[in-house]
Amino acid sequence: MKKISKLLLAVMTLTVVSCGTTSTVPVTGRKQHILVSDEEVLGLSNKEYTNYMKTAKVSTNATNTAMVKRVGQRLATAVEQYLKANNQSAELKNYNWEFNLVQDNSANAFCMPGGKIVVYEGLLPITQNESALAIVLGHEIAHAVAKHSAEQISKQMKQQYGSQILGAVLSGAGVSSNTTSIAQGVFGLGSKFSNLHYSRQNESEADYMGLVFAAMAGYDPNVAVSFWQRMAASSTSTTPAFLSDHPSDAKRIADIQKWLPEALKYYKPVATTTTKTTTTTKTTSKKKTTKKKSTTKRRK
Repeated sequence: MKKISKLLLAVMTLTVVSCGTTSTVPVTGRKQHILVSDEEVLGLSNKEYTNYMKTAKVSTNATNTAMVKRVGQRLATAVEQYLKANNQSAELKNYNWEFNLVQDNSANAFCMPGGKIVVYEGLLPITQNESALAIVLGHEIAHAVAKHSAEQISKQMKQQYGSQILGAVLSGAGVSSNTTSIAQGVFGLGSKFSNLHYSRQNESEADYMGLVFAAMAGYDPNVAVSFWQRMAASSTSTTPAFLSDHPSDAKRIADIQKWLPEALKYYKPVATTTTKTTTTTKTTSKKKTTKKKSTTKRRK
């Protein structure tokens, strides 16, 4: 009877895991299985973002702040137009775009589900221009559009269920508790490495989608190569690629070079208007009338 109840628990857990929704990632067309709703993820995201911004120091550089917001909004507009054109208008309710520049010397940026994006000031010396900044923001926007956070949460939920199932089945089969603990520990280790690889897949997908989004917004995706080369040169990380949750710099650059021909199909340069601030100084000049003495001698 005990064995039956344990196996029944396993079956019930598998049933829970089989629930959820299957959706398609825009641009890439990859299928994903998500166990949490948009409302659940967005509720948590908004709470965490609000707490973060309470402690973050917003940049006082008005020019750079305006640039981040301008580039971000231009990308967001292009993404929304793409979703509308591809019958995915229903997804627009999930986005409330917000772009902030904060005082932090790290060369970093992050995105919360729902389109809350933060750029650190330390990233701007490496981006150097708006096009390279668009590559970064396009990457971060891609995380939100592809629902990578919800996918990661779902992955962890499945692993938790899997560990519970393993313990129930082994215990129900009469395996000692010590052996069961060891087996669950090995499973947990395997899950950890699976997560790392899975996360790298998300990062690579965001790289590709970010290139496309930047191109859609009228930014040249070619600048991505030189940007990531500068990022690689500034990096001090010695973590092996197989232990990192991001692709190695070399692989990332190689992938981008491979993807560029496809991304360029979306590229339509947009003429940008540069407003020059000119100071007009009124100069009042008085003309001096000088009477010249006649040097012409009268003829006598």
